[in-house]
Amino acid sequence: MERVFNFSAGPAVIAQSVLEKAQSELVCYRDKGMSVMEMSHRTPMFEEILAETVALFRELMGVPEGYDVLFLQGGATQQFSAVPLNLMATGKADYVDSGNFAHLAAEEARRYGTVNIVASSKEDNYTHVPDVEKIAWNADADYAHITTNNTIYGTRYVKLPSTGDVPLVADMSSNILSEPYDVSRFGVIYAGAQKNIGPAGLCVVVLRSDLLGKASPLCPKLLNWAQQQKNDSMLNTPNTFGIYMAKLGFEWLRDRGGVAAIYKQNVAKAALLYDFLDESRLFRATAQMEYRSLMNVTFVTGDKALDDEFVRFAAAHGLVNLKGHRNVGGMRASIYNAMPVEGVQKLVDVMKAFEAGRP
Repeated sequence: MERVFNFSAGPAVIAQSVLEKAQSELVCYRDKGMSVMEMSHRTPMFEEILAETVALFRELMGVPEGYDVLFLQGGATQQFSAVPLNLMATGKADYVDSGNFAHLAAEEARRYGTVNIVASSKEDNYTHVPDVEKIAWNADADYAHITTNNTIYGTRYVKLPSTGDVPLVADMSSNILSEPYDVSRFGVIYAGAQKNIGPAGLCVVVLRSDLLGKASPLCPKLLNWAQQQKNDSMLNTPNTFGIYMAKLGFEWLRDRGGVAAIYKQNVAKAALLYDFLDESRLFRATAQMEYRSLMNVTFVTGDKALDDEFVRFAAAHGLVNLKGHRNVGGMRASIYNAMPVEGVQKLVDVMKAFEAGRP
């Protein structure tokens, strides 16, 4: 069967060449005589894979000295608990509620201390991100938390907040490696792998080394960043195959010019789709223009039955997983790094054809 264009929000599209490389090494990795899935994580052969993966990520992300990189399990959602358990030393933290996952992160942190919602766009159905210039951050907070891209609502931060001496913590699950970031602006960055890195089940954590060692006595050892750092992300058996797949994805991105190059492509892909939406008489984008995501484009017709009809029409033309999240409705096209320009162009062409068939 011919491959479709997969617009799923996650698990999401993986570059075909990455899948083919994994396929070619599935039974026998290099000259090791076994699959990566069979390797003990305590052997030199896997330690080499892990070291290569970490080095590639540090290169692509521009991770400076004084920061550690962990590859953990449980996805980003597990880090909703790990963040306060590792950082909430005085029991206070600031959160910006800019979408579903930002809201859930704050709710989880409330289990461990006082959470101040310093800004929210919930009343506007998360169609924008709060203006960072107007946020009154608390100088006595242990950390300040943001979600850089809101997968469900199709919005993103176009400017980072300045939080002074308070460490800035960011969930970058749906836009990591899609645009350049100055890592030194952050205390902690974490991201689930299933959108721009590789298969689900893996989470990358980038953290400033001086923030280690502050975990609550209640913090389970598997969520304790200091213990994970001391054990090279292998306090227990890691997601070995997920780490290997991440390595292949990082190699793919490096070979295409890295984050700076993919960012230019992502801007072009998003513009292609948004330009059509802004001119369309049938479809309209739901996120406010200033805050539109480059990764998740949300749009509607205004008629649920017509939305559903379009999703079926698109699927018949090889464009799948376009149904929007239940909180927004309509459609959502997730156009992560691995989505080629051709996929976005075909989506626009199919939308034009669908619109032309309507009176």
